[in-house]
Amino acid sequence: MNHPLRKQYKPLTKEEIEKKIAKELKEEKVLERLMRTRRRTLGQRAADKLTSFCGSWTFIFLLSVYMAVWITMNTIGFLYQWDPWPFIILNLTLSCLAAVQAPIILMSQNREAERDRIRAEHDYRVNRRAELEIEDIQRDLEIIKQMIRNLKKQTKP
Repeated sequence: MNHPLRKQYKPLTKEEIEKKIAKELKEEKVLERLMRTRRRTLGQRAADKLTSFCGSWTFIFLLSVYMAVWITMNTIGFLYQWDPWPFIILNLTLSCLAAVQAPIILMSQNREAERDRIRAEHDYRVNRRAELEIEDIQRDLEIIKQMIRNLKKQTKP
């Protein structure tokens, strides 16, 4: 009796399933090796560190303190105000900081996206292998169910 929602499987032999699993395990090892052996350049490591620091509360706090000190010293300073009220030099400094940070953060995000892609590929291979094993188990269950049906027919008076 076939259920309409039950997926119909093309029968595979145990050897075919084992070959598929072995092939996918080999490909998985290549991905793992790629993730482990991929060396980052000095610039990439620096970009990752800078991105990590610039995305922290410590950076936000230090930048806030820097801006408060700058504004306070230029507002209250009676003798020498190197950047009076519209704070053009402070604005230029912050604009330069943003101009340098943006591409560095994007480089770091691109590398993270590449790592995520490799992880997703690894997850796909693991799921595929599990699917093959589940299909094998379903075939075994169908065989067992058929054997039970045959036994019931034989024992019927």
